[in-house]
Amino acid sequence: QVPYQPSSPRQVANALALLRGRAGKTVDLGSGDGRLVLEAHRQGLRPALGYELNPWLLCLANYRAWKAGYRGKVSFLKKDLWKVNLSDCHNVIVFLAPSVKPPLATKLLAELPDDARVVAGRFPFPSWTPSSTLGQGLEQVWAYDMKEVRREAQ
Repeated sequence: QVPYQPSSPRQVANALALLRGRAGKTVDLGSGDGRLVLEAHRQGLRPALGYELNPWLLCLANYRAWKAGYRGKVSFLKKDLWKVNLSDCHNVIVFLAPSVKPPLATKLLAELPDDARVVAGRFPFPSWTPSSTLGQGLEQVWAYDMKEVRREAQ
């Protein structure tokens, strides 16, 4: 369980800026109220979906999608991020607590394709070197290209 803390508009903008020009399935692990998924869809990343366990946040995310006119165009699924297969994901957004990052790094290394990019907000992956970063302090986000992360791990 990770406490819900909504992303600021600047965090959302920074995260999506690091995915600009990319294509393919985009997922937000622990998608909260859906703001990152909605912005990903708005910027042309398709399909865009979020995994969230909190039923209230799922309800809020679906309401926000409906209000934005994206009902049926984005998905919010009540699924445990540890149990979903991410092998078809090309863009992964992760705004989760530092304690989750080491085991999540193992899962992402095992499942993501080489051309995938992971964008982390609030806290970087401690054992990975980012390909790029944007912002300062609480607004900072880090991008990791899986091919580079794997090369470094060898």
